[in-house]
Formats: sequence, C-alpha cells, structure tokens
Amino acid sequence: MSHRQILQALTGLLAALFTAMVSSTIVANALPTIMADLHGTQTDFAWVVTAALLANAVTTPIWGKLADLFSKKLLVQLSIIIFVAGSVLAGLSQDMPTLLTARVIQGAAMGGLTALAQAIIGSIIPPRERGRYAGYMGAVMAVATAGGPLLGGFIVDSPLGWRWTFFVCVPLAVVSLIMLQLTLKISHMRRPAKIDWLGSVLLTAGVSILLIWVSFAGKAGYYEWISGQSALMVGTGVVLLALLVFVESKVAQPIIPLKIITERTTALSIIASVSVGIAMFGSTTFLGQYFQVARGATPTHAGLLMLPMIAGNLIGSTVSGQLITRYGKWKRYLILGAVLVIGGTGLAGTLDHLTAFWIVSIYIFLLGLGMGMLMQNLVLAVQNTVNVKDIGSASASVAFFRSVGGAIGVSVLGAVLSNEVGSTAAAELEKAGIPVSGDASGASLDLTAMPPQVRDIMRAAYGDGTATIFLISAAIAVIALVAVLFIREIPLRRTIELKPTTEHPVEPGLAGGTEPASTGMVPTMRRHAAPAGAASGAASGEEAASGREGQPQRR
Repeated sequence: MSHRQILQALTGLLAALFTAMVSSTIVANALPTIMADLHGTQTDFAWVVTAALLANAVTTPIWGKLADLFSKKLLVQLSIIIFVAGSVLAGLSQDMPTLLTARVIQGAAMGGLTALAQAIIGSIIPPRERGRYAGYMGAVMAVATAGGPLLGGFIVDSPLGWRWTFFVCVPLAVVSLIMLQLTLKISHMRRPAKIDWLGSVLLTAGVSILLIWVSFAGKAGYYEWISGQSALMVGTGVVLLALLVFVESKVAQPIIPLKIITERTTALSIIASVSVGIAMFGSTTFLGQYFQVARGATPTHAGLLMLPMIAGNLIGSTVSGQLITRYGKWKRYLILGAVLVIGGTGLAGTLDHLTAFWIVSIYIFLLGLGMGMLMQNLVLAVQNTVNVKDIGSASASVAFFRSVGGAIGVSVLGAVLSNEVGSTAAAELEKAGIPVSGDASGASLDLTAMPPQVRDIMRAAYGDGTATIFLISAAIAVIALVAVLFIREIPLRRTIELKPTTEHPVEPGLAGGTEPASTGMVPTMRRHAAPAGAASGAASGEEAASGREGQPQRR
C-alpha cells in the first residue's frame, strides 16, 4: 500500500481511537464536580477511573483474540456501538452505582478500540514503516488527551453541565463509525474460529477479584491489607489465574498465547508496560485533581495547565516514530523514554500546594516526553517478533498489562493519597483547634461548602499528598528502565509477515531444491538450496569455502 492509501485506511480508525481517548480523558477535570453533585468520596473518585480501566484491561485480550479470528473492521464498529451505549448511560446517571456501571461499559468498548487499532496497523504496515504511523497514532492520542480535559473543563464551566462530557462523545462516535465504513478497506482471511470461553471467564474473574481487592484494601469501612477477607480474595484470584495458565497451555487458540508472552521481547515489554501504565494513568488522573482541589483552578484552567505534558507526549511519539522509520533503531528511544519518565515523576515528587505553575509545567513536560517515546514503541517492538496471524493477541497482551498496571496504579495511589490527606488534614485541624469526627480521608471533594479555614487546610493536604504518589510512580518506573535495558534490539523487518532467516536450521533431505516443511510462515519467501557447483557464484566467500552443499540462502 502507498503512503496515501494507508492514510486513507487509517482515517476512520484514528477517528475512532480519538473518540475513545477523548471519552477517557474528558472526565478528568469534570470528576471533582461530578463527585460533588453525586455526593461521591475520594474512594468513589478513584473508582470512576478504575472501573473503566478494569473493564478495559479484562476485555482487551478477548478483543485481541477475536481480531485474529473475525473481521477487524466489524469488531471496531461493534466497539463503537457499545461505547455509545455506555456514554449515554453515563450522562443520564443519577447516582454513583449507575455511573460506575456506565464506566464499565465504556471501558469494555475502549478495550476493543485500542486493541483493534494496534492490530489493524500491524496487519497492513511493515514494522520498519510502522514507526511513522505509530507516531501519527501517538499524535492523535496526545491531542485527544490534551483536548479531552480542556473540552471537559469548558463543558463543566458552561451551562451544559458535566453530563455533556459524556453526551458530547456520542456524535463523535457516530462520525467515526461512518468514516470507518467508508475508508477502512481491510480483507479478512477466514480461519476456523474457536473462542476460548473458559479462558475468558478465568481471566476476567481472576483479574477483577485482585483489582477489586487492591482498590478497597486498607480503606475505612472495608478491610485491612492483612485480614481474612484479603487472604480469601487474593487466594481466589491467584487460584483462578493459575487455572488460566493451565487452560491456556492446553487449548488450541488461547486468549493469551503463552508462547507469545513468554518470548523475551514480549515479556520484557509487558513488564515495562505495567510500570508505564502506573505512571501514565496515575499522573493524568491525579494531576487534574491536584490543579483543582489543591490549587483552586477551574476545570478549564486545569485542562490548560496539563498542556505541557500533552505537548511532551506529542513530541515524543511523533519524533521518535519518524526517526525509527528513517534509521531502523528503536531501543535507544525506549531507554531515553524510561529515563525521562523516572526524571519527570521524580521531580513531580517535590510538588506541594505552593509550587509555581511554571515549575510544574517543566516537570510534567518531561513526563509526557518520556511516555510518548515508550507507549507506542513498546508495542512496535512486540509486533516485530510475531506472525501477522498473532498480531492481535500480541498487541492486546501489551495493552492488557498496561491497563492492569494503570488500574492497580490508580487504586493503590488513590489509597495512598487518601491516607496521606487523612493523616495530614487531621493533624492540621487538631493544631487549629478544629474538632475532627471520623476519617478525613473519606471527606467530600466539594471544598466550596467548607469553612475557609478548613478549606485551606484540605487544599494544603491534597497538594502535599500528591507529591508522595509521584515519588512512588518514579520508583516503579525504574522497573521499566531495567526491563528495556535487557530487551534485545531486533532489526525491524520490511515485510508484513515474518521471513525465515539464513540461520534457520535445514532439515536433512532439503538439499537439492526440496521445499522445507511448513513453518507456519507465508510461502512467499522460500529457502532455496544452492547446487554444489554454484557455491562460488551464488554464495558468499565464507559459504563457498565451507564446501557444504545445500547451504540455505535468502533470495
């Protein structure tokens, strides 16, 4: 396909991805207002984000496997329809349970859109050329991430109200659905479809139980980290995941192919993705809260204050993508990206409720620059190692673990922030002679209803507590750096499908032009045996000197 043809094919796909990303970020600056209107707490705040991430995580591998079995175009369109249903329900929510249910539906649809977008790109573009298009995808994600909070803040501050942060995504989704139908022309090769339903159930149940446990452990009114209920939930989750591994090793078409995720590049990319997911989702979730709750910014102002991080993300993804396509080297950008994420989150760990905004902008710009270099290029590294028939599962596996990392990160970091705010606020209120009843960590986020003195104490507590979660994110990001250092840089191939290499062993009897046995690769690149007398003319000097007949060569 020419560059123009690929761009035409990607138009509707990127429009759908833009819609999904906007839906996930548009509520960032609206959440404090939503919590105040629906009487939510800090725990509810974290769960509005976690519910979508949880659904996104557990459905991503399922969508990825379906993409290997059925029409990717049809599945993308189905994801958009599900997403529209979830958005309408979220906009009509009158209480927290309804909103959380709607977020689960939205998360399931977003899992499909993100997994299928990666799979389709991997199916039509060779890895060597994929960097520039991954850069385009990164740019779309950056613009959506930037425009989402800004648009959400504008809507919340307007007469429309926070409900339109969900409704506004519906026309965008319909437009992307039409564009997909008109522009995306991708053929589907029919294969025997056998869905691993047992694996899907075990995956969903095991991951959900563990994420629910980590979301509520240690919170007032629930259960302690070390308790009988915690032991029961963790034990059940571990047993279900152990059964999942056993089932996946036996079935013909597993949801998560073990042979793929245990490959060195994929395994290390997954480890790095989990760490990046924690930094990415944690920072974007709690930065909006920091600007509004701790610094008193309006939702629109908070969206503008996050632009430096989005600009860094845009520059990191597009520039690294173009350089990878030009020179074929990709590992250096993973290493640099991990270093920048560590530096950005580490510097953000020095924030408090009085830090100058221009200093905050520098810190989050570095964080965005690092994430832009890491996210898409980790998927690129994995896609370069698998056959096109497995590209949906491989891409979805990386996205799955990144989403799991994000869900765990939001839950754990939210719990840490809640405890920090509770202890700091209680101590300051006691110093001020203000009586404290109950746990301050479960206080409402509607600070405008509080007396001025109490409001100032709570703002300071939220501002100072945000630094702690960034320091934790920086420590976790070190794991991503270690993982990418051990990834072996494999040259990016210029074909869609894997090709046999000259190092591949040749079975006895293949000399004299006999075709090799099936390797599962496409037969367009065959291994040919050189006649004995042609060694000097067709082979290299080393091959001719070896005197071995039937030495395989690359045509």
